[in-house]
Amino acid sequence: MDMKKKPLWIMIVALLTFALVLGACASPTPEPTEEPTEEVVEEPTEEPVEEPTEEPVEEPEEEVEAPTLVVWADETRSPIIEEISGKYAEELGIEVEVVQLGFGDIRDQVKVAGPAGEGPDLFIGAHDWLGELVANGLVAEIDLGQKADSFFGPAVDAFTYQGTLYGMPYATENIAFFCNPDLLSEYADGERPETWDEVMSLAETIEENSDGEATAWTIQTNDPYHMFPLVTAYGGYIFGRSEGGYDPQDVGLDSEGAIAAAEWLEMMSAEGHVEAGVDYDVMHTLFEQGQVACIGTGPWALGRIRESGVSYNIGKFPAGDDTNGRPFLGVQGFMVSAFSENQLLAQTLLSEVVASDEFMQGLYDADPRPSAWLPVREATDDEDLAAFAEAGAEGLPMPAIPEMASVWTAWGDAEELIISGEVTGEEAFQNAAEQIRTQIEEGQ
Repeated sequence: MDMKKKPLWIMIVALLTFALVLGACASPTPEPTEEPTEEVVEEPTEEPVEEPTEEPVEEPEEEVEAPTLVVWADETRSPIIEEISGKYAEELGIEVEVVQLGFGDIRDQVKVAGPAGEGPDLFIGAHDWLGELVANGLVAEIDLGQKADSFFGPAVDAFTYQGTLYGMPYATENIAFFCNPDLLSEYADGERPETWDEVMSLAETIEENSDGEATAWTIQTNDPYHMFPLVTAYGGYIFGRSEGGYDPQDVGLDSEGAIAAAEWLEMMSAEGHVEAGVDYDVMHTLFEQGQVACIGTGPWALGRIRESGVSYNIGKFPAGDDTNGRPFLGVQGFMVSAFSENQLLAQTLLSEVVASDEFMQGLYDADPRPSAWLPVREATDDEDLAAFAEAGAEGLPMPAIPEMASVWTAWGDAEELIISGEVTGEEAFQNAAEQIRTQIEEGQ
């Protein structure tokens, strides 16, 4: 190669290389528009698995226990109360539990168990318990509501104490005047005596015609309860009455009418028409054997008299002046305990179940007494019970006041003294009245 030409070639190559380098340096480098991001690789995720769930189970509703009403009753009435009240208890949302006790035990048990919270909600009893029960705060007021007119008025009055009603009556009882029509026809004109003076005349006639084998009338020697229609026939009374009930400050055993009755009994005794020493059994035996024409007794004696086979009819007591003798009226009914926690339910049972034809008829059938429920009372087909109801239509409720406890002994003793002839009728009744007043004063 020509050594002279070498430098020129080298120079050309160098220039070209230099130009390329400059071009490369002059070309701007585009700036990136986004920051390079690191590629995120999503980790595979498991599909959420639903936890198995049980079907919702409905919790059983807690059963609400029906309230229980406890009723105390005697053996005669317990079955019918349980049967009929049980039929309707479910409709009322209650249960009824009947506890059987002797009738005479109920009052005493209520006095003990009630305040201790162990007594009944309802109990049956006699209206003349009220004085003691109310005084001790043992009974609650009740309301007969719209059914008040369906009850025998005097029965409602009997359960009204100091102006407040404390019982729902269901039965009444009173004595009536029994006469033997065969004996009356055999020895007299056959007619029932209508006045007490006629009773005295009848005694003379029967004794004369029977040669002393029979007489017209007898009474228990010491039994003021059976003597009361004689006292009221002449206008006598035991306690005066006002709107609030009996007034213990008004003792009437020595009133004009009561003295007149005592004097009539004195005359009967003096003439030998009544004898001393007569008790309940003797009185009934004399009547059943045809030795006495008339007696006063109650529906409790019907079974005995019917079984004896003696002929009898039943009517009102004879009159004294112008008024027929009015017997004591006894009433039985349902009372609500003042210590019951279910007094409103007890009232509901009374008004919705007890005060009904079915219930009252059931009680009547279980123990036939004139019903205090007018639909049953008026529909009875028992002539004897209808006669008792008539004899007691104007009966006077037995005083339920505590002061009545001061009456019986003094009055009974006075009757016995009159029949035995030891004192006059006036003296006997005056002394008895003073004894009663003294006992009442001392008791206060």
